[in-house]
Amino acid sequence: MTITLTGIGKKFSTEWIFRDLSTRFDPGKGYAILGRNGSGKSTLLQVLAGNIHSTSGKISYIQKGKEIPDPEIFRHLSLVAPYQELIEEFTLREMLEFHFSFKPIVDGFTIPRITELLAFPQSRTKQILKYSSGMKQRVKLVCAILSETPLLFLDEPTTNLDSTGIAWYLNLINDHRKNRTIIVCSNMQQVETGFCEESIQIEDYK
Repeated sequence: MTITLTGIGKKFSTEWIFRDLSTRFDPGKGYAILGRNGSGKSTLLQVLAGNIHSTSGKISYIQKGKEIPDPEIFRHLSLVAPYQELIEEFTLREMLEFHFSFKPIVDGFTIPRITELLAFPQSRTKQILKYSSGMKQRVKLVCAILSETPLLFLDEPTTNLDSTGIAWYLNLINDHRKNRTIIVCSNMQQVETGFCEESIQIEDYK
């Protein structure tokens, strides 16, 4: 899917978070949105996801030559973000089954195979509330990356991951990035965004 931004801006009260941003995100490529904490990266991602409205400008989403209406864009994207919540009363299998009842799994995967990929043999029957923060982050990542969606939005995807977890994330994203438009918000640059071909410094649009 191609996303085209024309003069996009977002203002809260009298403060512009960003403004006059025009660019295009093409399928098959990774894009990094970079900036310090509080600079507006997550706000831009929320605007792109349709969770909040822009104050100015226009966004268009084109899939196979057809424009997707803004209210329908959620059907075409997967998201990982620090503010995203898992249903912690669920076991791992219950969480995966619930998520993938809304989003199709990428070809070749099943719930048991995803469970094996996570490698939590002693925790499969535990409620997610008993998982460590790193384990919860891995669950968020497989739910998003292994959903068959043309848009993949990742906000600080290595939050709570150790070095082994970061390597696991990079392998997973590299295996499942083909033909997708991937946008990563990060203040860590190479650690999270090494696979991205292009970047935007959000503070250039203040």
